Amino acid sequence: MQVADFLGLLGGLALFLYGMQMMSDGLEDAAGNRMKQILEKLTSNRFLGVLVGAGITAVIQSSSATTVMVVGFVNSGMMKLQQAVWIIMGANIGTTITGQLIALDVGMMAPLFAFLGVAMVVFLKMPKARHIGKILAGLGVLFIGMDMMGAAMAPLQESEAFVSLMTQFSNPILGILAGALFTAVIQSSSASVGILQTLAVSGLIGFDSAVFVLFGQNIGTCITAVLASIGTNRSARRTTIIHLMFNIIGTIIFTTLCLTLPVTDWVGAITPNNPAAQIANMHTIFNIVTTALLLPFGTYLAKIAEKILPEKEDEKQESVIATLNKEFHKGNAKLGFSAVHMDVLRQEIERMIILARDNVKLCYQAILDNDLEQLKKAQEVEENIDTLNKEISQYISKILVNNRSDENIAAIEEYFLITGNAERIGDHALNIGGYVEVINKKSIQFSEDARKELMNMQKITKDAIDYVIHKDEEDTAKWLSRIAAMEQKIDDMRSTYREKHLQRMRDGICSEEACVLYSELLTDFERVGDHVLNIGQSYAKIYGKM
Repeated sequence: MQVADFLGLLGGLALFLYGMQMMSDGLEDAAGNRMKQILEKLTSNRFLGVLVGAGITAVIQSSSATTVMVVGFVNSGMMKLQQAVWIIMGANIGTTITGQLIALDVGMMAPLFAFLGVAMVVFLKMPKARHIGKILAGLGVLFIGMDMMGAAMAPLQESEAFVSLMTQFSNPILGILAGALFTAVIQSSSASVGILQTLAVSGLIGFDSAVFVLFGQNIGTCITAVLASIGTNRSARRTTIIHLMFNIIGTIIFTTLCLTLPVTDWVGAITPNNPAAQIANMHTIFNIVTTALLLPFGTYLAKIAEKILPEKEDEKQESVIATLNKEFHKGNAKLGFSAVHMDVLRQEIERMIILARDNVKLCYQAILDNDLEQLKKAQEVEENIDTLNKEISQYISKILVNNRSDENIAAIEEYFLITGNAERIGDHALNIGGYVEVINKKSIQFSEDARKELMNMQKITKDAIDYVIHKDEEDTAKWLSRIAAMEQKIDDMRSTYREKHLQRMRDGICSEEACVLYSELLTDFERVGDHVLNIGQSYAKIYGKM
């Protein structure tokens, strides 16, 4: 092999991988949010799960990306492990579409695809048109890279050493190991299968040997999901175990069949003069048959994964958002993570709002009970809120940098505002609790009427926070109007109760110090209501863009 041929091979490989990434990016930009919505609405129906997994993976042309998304959903608690099984099975079927596209041999049209795609990206301003352009350009670059690799490897047909190396893969173990290792390195079974097809078309590897490499490639593709599961919770790691088990079991079954039956002859006879199609067909058959065989046993795969990784009561799990911040820091936020971003953000912000809500109640109770121990608990909760606020802020800054979907940016910015308002609710909750020290120091007593009024303020504040978190109504305007009405009621109650308390002070029922403190408490509850309305307004803007 000459130096020029070797450089041509490297250049072709670079274009192939870049075209694959470009096409996947374009597809994800165009359909990322839809993928998320489909996965969210997934039921426990195994057949629907397989179809959804296959469909999503066929769209983004990466089973690794789909599996990474599933790991993210399981890690964040948005999907059960049993649901993940069906998605993974479908993902393995959907990933075979790339091989089938390559087998169509549309290389002659590759320059036209590349030209049209680049022209759309450069000259058109509409985001959707540019996404489609990126898909076309990626497809064109992919096929140009394949042609370059094929031309560069043509001289290798005369190299006895290389041909001898390729024949070694007729040994099932060597072939499987080679396929798994190569796919693990480039982290894309679609790309590695495409390269295997190029070798077969160039006559450098026979179909009998290529099938074992192909089986190994299915195992190697699990490496991306394994990397994505590092640092996640046990359910997420079990998802990657299921992915590995699926492909290992499929490899054992098909290797045994190929060694005992003329399976390669049967598959090869479908397209006798098209090595690329033979490999694509075997890849499709491998995943469809393995799915059909394992579909009745999906729940057992989940149970086996739970046995391999049992729960540990003393195991401390860090927050989902802290884990993903680490993935960003390590540079592991790869294709597929963008479909998880918005859901993780929404879930973690909701958790922060709930913590703030519970702290308002805890601090209110500390006032009524004059209990300093409850104040200490509230201070610990406030520390958790501040930590979560910091993690969410870091996460938002990172996804704003890495996010490719323009339509998400406005929503992310609103989430940032919601985070700030949630943090302020926590601050006002601690202000309320902090008055316990003043009450203890000055032996302040509230009248029974004042206590009932504070209870009413706490209740409507809690109801407002609950309502802003759980949006049951489809009409966003009506939902926001109800929140605004609750906030106005809090304002009105503050004014009314303040006047009543002033009258009680004039009547000698309450002391001057109690009146001042009571007025401060009402102000903190009123400020909480203001922040709840701010949160509702931000959520309304997000819902309006969904």
